[in-house]
Amino acid sequence: MTKQPILVTGATGKSGSRVVSQLGEKGIPVRLGSRSAQPRFDWADRSTWDIALEGVEAVYLVPYELDPVAKPFVARARELGVERIVGLSGRGIDTPGYADANSSVGQLLGDVEEALRESGLRWTIVRPAWFAQNFSEGFFLDAVLAGELRLPGGDGAATFVDAEDIAAVAVAALTEDGHHQQIYEVSGSQAVTLGEAAAEISSATGRDLKYVPLRHEQFIAELTEQGWPAADAAEFADTVGAIRRGMDNYVSDGVQRALGRPARDFRTFVETAVANGAWTT
Repeated sequence: MTKQPILVTGATGKSGSRVVSQLGEKGIPVRLGSRSAQPRFDWADRSTWDIALEGVEAVYLVPYELDPVAKPFVARARELGVERIVGLSGRGIDTPGYADANSSVGQLLGDVEEALRESGLRWTIVRPAWFAQNFSEGFFLDAVLAGELRLPGGDGAATFVDAEDIAAVAVAALTEDGHHQQIYEVSGSQAVTLGEAAAEISSATGRDLKYVPLRHEQFIAELTEQGWPAADAAEFADTVGAIRRGMDNYVSDGVQRALGRPARDFRTFVETAVANGAWTT
């Protein structure tokens, strides 16, 4: 790798911000791909793509949440001289019964993977399990702060992955040789149930947090009462339902393969989150 900048899309997100930080620690110049950055990058405004890609050697591609635009973006990146792209995808994309491939998320992730495979560039795909950070800065944070984690996960378990590990795998693929045409499915080092996750957080924080398993339909009804569109609520319920169906309880080898070390465990994530004041209000 040269010292040309690396473009990180989703630069303020859970994985993108950590990719930015870890690249910075290595002294590698980074171009932030966000609407607030200079130059501005906006997935919805294709006129911003060229200036963000100019002079860039590699890209960390986090899919645009509202539209599958990876294919034209990757094609343009190639035209402008980008040599490698690391794309963020997701666990279960090629697992029958995991989730609906025709869902909005399934279409976005499929778009990313197809774009990379067809690009002719050096590409790597990172497929994370559920982010552990969903408890500290994502979907589940409000529930944790409220003291009740109400989800249709049954007594299933998941191998929640620390976003620091996701970023570390991405950074290795962006800056090192040997990762071309690799698909790294990344997870935590062990599976924990939602009840165990709640107990771990409760013990570390002193908060009273309990997991309340809901029926699929009950969860959808609660989300729609909170203002969610019915289709979005059903899609999210189906995604969480993979935990209940026992499809998220396996340990993946992507961290070990990419980094030569074990993945972080859930307890380490919780201890770090507490030290960083994640659940302090």
